[in-house]
Amino acid sequence: MRLRPLPAFEDNYIWALHDDTGTGLVVDPGEAGPVLAAVAGGLQLRGILLTHHHHDHIGGVPGILERWPDLPVIAPHDDRIATATQRVGAGDTARIGDWVFEVHEIPGHTVSHIAFHGHQVLFCGDTLFSLGCGRLFEGTPTQMLDSLDRLRALPGDTLVCCGHEYTVANAAFALTVDAANEDLQKRAVEAKRQRLAGKATVPSTLAQETVCNPFLRIDAAPVRAAVNAHAGRALADRVDAFAELRRWKDGYRA
Repeated sequence: MRLRPLPAFEDNYIWALHDDTGTGLVVDPGEAGPVLAAVAGGLQLRGILLTHHHHDHIGGVPGILERWPDLPVIAPHDDRIATATQRVGAGDTARIGDWVFEVHEIPGHTVSHIAFHGHQVLFCGDTLFSLGCGRLFEGTPTQMLDSLDRLRALPGDTLVCCGHEYTVANAAFALTVDAANEDLQKRAVEAKRQRLAGKATVPSTLAQETVCNPFLRIDAAPVRAAVNAHAGRALADRVDAFAELRRWKDGYRA
């Protein structure tokens, strides 16, 4: 298995997954150029997976289909994705050649967001980031927390393939929330070194996110204490605490 993040726009990643022969797929091509370059470099494209409808994740699909009009495009049940050839939801299987993925519905960032899990890889779009999570543009805190809980329950060695290079910025906020977390401190240093070397900070692993990512640690005493302090009150339950943490991140400036 060969897994590559193809940089797009300012901080997006289009994911390419292929075998040793180059046969594979791409995930969330917001623009066509990086995919066309990958094909020129040997990728034998057999299909496209889409996690949600935002333009920076689907905008390149028409340009790719101009070259290969018969490519399968597997997407969530959302009419805002006009290029889909197959729509999938919770419990469905997405198959492109020999690549097979379980589909998980993970609303929160958008109401129709899905993730693809298989081959020890999780394509999670803008729901789970390294050391962070997506903004709640359409969903509710309850939905997003439930989505993150379900992703967190996947095997720890799963590679987290998210849609953006946000790790360094997310680390700054995470350390504000969970400053004494030694695993987080190490991850923050590692992420800065990776970026200075011109490397991607992802994929991370779910095991790493579980011990470092404050949005997956909403039940941890240090995180809950920090959120309560920021809110100026003891929050009623984990959903309220998560909602406050997300609002805190929305207004955070390093």
